[in-house]
Amino acid sequence: MTPKKRRRLAFAVAIVVATAGAATLVLGALKQNILYFYSPSDVLAQHVAPGVAFRIGGLVEKGSVSHGKGADVRFTVTDGKHQVAVDYDGVLPDLFREGQGIVAIGKLDPRGTFEASEVLAKHDEKYMPPEVVDALKRSGHWKEGGASS
Repeated sequence: MTPKKRRRLAFAVAIVVATAGAATLVLGALKQNILYFYSPSDVLAQHVAPGVAFRIGGLVEKGSVSHGKGADVRFTVTDGKHQVAVDYDGVLPDLFREGQGIVAIGKLDPRGTFEASEVLAKHDEKYMPPEVVDALKRSGHWKEGGASS
């Protein structure tokens, strides 16, 4: 192999190694910023580990909202098949109420309770977050026209 070919080969190998390193760094950084969406059934089926941040969505189960000290609120999110208890310490959105669709951001604690850092409620009478609609359709609890059972 001539010295010129050896230099070209070394240059090509260096580019491949640098590209692989850069891709690894980018993917590692993105992985920390991704928030997956799960329905209550998905949370139970996929055994989401405690401490992993994600979004959960569904309907606020009727009769499940209880207020604690200060702004502490506990409620249950359901997709019609399974339920997940949610603890939230903060001011709830004005449109938050039982039977309505919500999306919460947070993580599970070791007991399996979802510790929400943010709760988002639908913004009008007809809108439902697309992820919640898909989860309710998968569970068989979605009726066309936006009403759920």
